[in-house]
Amino acid sequence: MVDLAAYAGLFFAAFIAATIFPMQSEAVLVGLILSDRYALAALVLTASVGNTLGSVVNWLMGLGVERLRDRRWFPVKPDKLEKAKTWYRKYGKWSLLLSWLPIGGDAITVVAGVLKEPLPTFLVLVFIGKTLRYGVVAAVTLGVIG
Repeated sequence: MVDLAAYAGLFFAAFIAATIFPMQSEAVLVGLILSDRYALAALVLTASVGNTLGSVVNWLMGLGVERLRDRRWFPVKPDKLEKAKTWYRKYGKWSLLLSWLPIGGDAITVVAGVLKEPLPTFLVLVFIGKTLRYGVVAAVTLGVIG
């Protein structure tokens, strides 16, 4: 039961961290790795899946942006949205490999939704980027690199 709670907590932290809400899933991952009680591959996979699915929330929000962008309360100015769309069109789907970045990563996933990046492509590229990030965090934690 404790193992399941640990993995669920990591999944939840990683999921929330991928949305617009502030959360540090790396700290949870590092703590679980250092406890030496859990399978490393399962931890990295759990964090990666949770973080990728959290990014899907951003992608879904992006799909709805066009309907809401003219509302007074909408948080993004039209010129900023156009600039983000232009940037994504320039770098394309491959920019999703950078969705793990702490600054700008969430915006990339939202803009991918705005521009209707196909969900299968989105999932594969975001999962690769997120998994590489958590793999590096695990390697640094274990002293393999860094």
